[in-house]
Amino acid sequence: MEADATLDCIGLYCPMPIVKTAEKIKEIAPGQVLEIIADDRGVKADMPAWCKATGNECLAIEEKDGEFRVYVRRKK
Repeated sequence: MEADATLDCIGLYCPMPIVKTAEKIKEIAPGQVLEIIADDRGVKADMPAWCKATGNECLAIEEKDGEFRVYVRRKK
């Protein structure tokens, strides 16, 4: 999936990937996609819940070799 910006959260654990995502999402324009790379399993449940709470859109979560790539579209 194509992303407009990437956020590296490798080595960060709950709640830091969400905290960092909340900060970084403000740096991109509405409608753009942020890719979050994390190795915390909790991101699979936490990120969709955060998106639902904030109105952002969780587009996809990909897992490969213990690494998660989450794609979030900023709300308009």
